[in-house]
Amino acid sequence: MTGEPHARAVSGRPAAGAAGHDRGAATVWVAVAMATLCAVFAVVLALGQAVGARHRAGGAADLAALAAADRALWGAEDACAAARRVAEAQSASVVRCSVRGEIADVTARAAFGPYEPAVRSRAGPADAPGAGRTG
Repeated sequence: MTGEPHARAVSGRPAAGAAGHDRGAATVWVAVAMATLCAVFAVVLALGQAVGARHRAGGAADLAALAAADRALWGAEDACAAARRVAEAQSASVVRCSVRGEIADVTARAAFGPYEPAVRSRAGPADAPGAGRTG
């Protein structure tokens, strides 16, 4: 032995062969960050799928209510049959259909992934008795 102290790098830190206390800490932080990003991404995808299901059900309910209102004068049975045909064309199903005078009230459900929202829609002439006005 020459009596030289342990080898040190120029910066004053231990040389590459010396054991440090935080070896691998960056790997752990990267793994945690990636897991967090994956979880956030999964939540965003699930919310997007839920919103898509709601919009699909809303569109089907609106179109089915318009079809039922168009056939309202032919009777509730014909009007609801038309609503069912239109909803099925939109990959949805009619949960409830009622016709009062010229006003059709339809609830449609559309399955999209694990979500099955049901949306209610009303259609008929704006000046028909019983037509609720909002705003």
